[in-house]
Amino acid sequence: MTARTLNLDDALYQYLLDVSLRETPLLKRLRDETQAMPMARWQVAPEQGQFLALLVKLIGAKRLLEVGTFTGYSALCMAAALPQGGSLICCDIPGDYNAIARRYWQEAGLAERIDLRLAPALETLAMLDQPEAFDLIFIDADKSNYPNYLEHALRLLRVGGLAVFDNTLWSGRVLEENPESADTRAIQALNRALKNDVRVDLSLLPLGDGLTLCRKR
Repeated sequence: MTARTLNLDDALYQYLLDVSLRETPLLKRLRDETQAMPMARWQVAPEQGQFLALLVKLIGAKRLLEVGTFTGYSALCMAAALPQGGSLICCDIPGDYNAIARRYWQEAGLAERIDLRLAPALETLAMLDQPEAFDLIFIDADKSNYPNYLEHALRLLRVGGLAVFDNTLWSGRVLEENPESADTRAIQALNRALKNDVRVDLSLLPLGDGLTLCRKR
C-alpha cells in the first residue's frame, strides 16, 4: 500500500508496457518512424494513446477534436476507438509530417473519419461555430496558448465532455519559480487556474509528461 503515486524507474515502466500495452503493429511502426525524426519528443507515449482510446469508449464519444496532431499517433488511437459514424477534426500547421499522418490513417482504413485542418489552431477553433458539439478534445499543441485553448474547449464541449491537456507536468519545469520560457509560464498558469475553475471537474494524472482531464460541468 502507498499513500502517493509511485515513481516509475525503467524496469517498472517496461513492466507497465509489457502487461498492459495493446499497441497494434501499425501503431508500433508509426511510433518507430516518428522516433527517428528530429521532433520525436512531440509524440505521445503509447500508453497515453491507449488511454485516450479508452476515454473515447468510456464516455461514448462520437465527435472528437484534437489540437496538435504531428504524425498522427494519438489521432489514430482515438479514431480507431470511435463508433461507426464518429468523426475527428485535427488541428495542426503545415509540415512534412502531415503526409506521414495521412499515410498511416489511410493504411488503417480510418482516413474518412479524420478531417485534418492545416492552419494556426486558434484560427481553426475560432471558425468552429459548433458550440457544445464535441465529446472530447485532446490538446497537445503550442503550450503558450494552453489558457486560450481551454476557453475554446469549454465553448465547444458538451456538458459532460472532456478536455484533455498533455504535458501539464512539463518534465518538472512547472516547479520553476521564475521561468524564462513562455511555454512553462503558460502551463503553470493553466494548472493554477484549473485548480479553482468551477466550470470543470478535474484530475491531473502522472501519465506520460502529465495529463490533465477536465470534465465540463
